[in-house]
Amino acid sequence: MAGSDTTAQAPAGRPAPDTVKILIAGGFGVGKTTMVGSVSEIAPLRTEEPLTMAGLDVDDLEGIEEKRDTTVALDFGRITVSDDLVLYLFGTPGQQRFWFMWNDLALGALGAVVLIDVRRPESSFAAIDFFERRGIPFVIAANGFHGKHPYPVEDIRDSLTLPEGVPVLLCDARERESSRDVLIALLDRLISAAAQER
Repeated sequence: MAGSDTTAQAPAGRPAPDTVKILIAGGFGVGKTTMVGSVSEIAPLRTEEPLTMAGLDVDDLEGIEEKRDTTVALDFGRITVSDDLVLYLFGTPGQQRFWFMWNDLALGALGAVVLIDVRRPESSFAAIDFFERRGIPFVIAANGFHGKHPYPVEDIRDSLTLPEGVPVLLCDARERESSRDVLIALLDRLISAAAQER
């Protein structure tokens, strides 16, 4: 796959798998760290720090008042899709004051998952805009907090005014299978886009 890396180690006699960089993005408190942790086959790298009183005037906690920690740099995980394909997952920080890191994290990324919280969809508008402007293919994953999905996919798509062809999926970022299905949908989109470029 174009843009992938083949530097991963493989058993003797077998070619190294292709490695593909994927971003897990979205607004503050939408479940990015949870998704990376639920699907990663390795212990995920997390850069979470406790929220402090100093951030109260900066970070909007409306709708996520129970949140206690926040990602200050990135999350990292890995999932082996097959013998010849490994995904490296990079979760972005959600607070606006850390968005400057997104440009560096996006270098070499082939695609992205934009997680949204349907209770606060506006928190992920900036992520959608970021990937649209850079031409990085993405899928939308509506994270069902407390296992609930109050809106159908069609309503979510309409509210986000998404370009034609951007998949919208319902998911539960806490569940490995659900997170895996979102990543598979993104891979399907990347494969389809690559086929159209030939």
